[in-house]
Amino acid sequence: MEAGGESIPRLYTRTGDRGTTALAGGTRVEKDSPRIRAYGAYDEVGAQLALAEATLPVELADIRGLLRRLAHELFLAQTELAAESGRATRGPHIERRHVVRLEEDIDRFDAAHPPLKSFVLPGGSRAAAHLHVGRTVARRAERELWTLNRSEPQRAELLEWANRLSDLLFAVALAANHALHVPETAPDYTV
Repeated sequence: MEAGGESIPRLYTRTGDRGTTALAGGTRVEKDSPRIRAYGAYDEVGAQLALAEATLPVELADIRGLLRRLAHELFLAQTELAAESGRATRGPHIERRHVVRLEEDIDRFDAAHPPLKSFVLPGGSRAAAHLHVGRTVARRAERELWTLNRSEPQRAELLEWANRLSDLLFAVALAANHALHVPETAPDYTV
């Protein structure tokens, strides 16, 4: 039995060979449906944040801990999105406390770097570059979630959490650069 309580007997089932996949509960949907696109995008966020975590220098242990926690939260979001419409709150799901904690994290990491005076180019350190990629993937995942929301309304907490996630990753990227003494670069609009 896996840590999450699921039993995964084999990696392939052949049930998706015709372009459909099963939601939790058994309903089959198209693999490119808005629901599958949304939770697939959050799977991408998790993979990108795992890459970011794997490349963090030891000086950024606080960010490593945050990314590990976000990996678990991403599974909550994916579990909620994998549930059939109307069943999201019967299993694990994003709650108000997750939104509040992201807001607290944003404030903490935003205070860990000098105030911005302009937009900045994504990048700087390797850690920040990976975090910026995570931020952009999180923003795309949020757009996919809003697409789903138009046809199947989603809970406010999930939508708010999705919006805060990319904001947090921006603040963390800036804090990483500052901790590593890598300056931010403002865009040059004269090029």
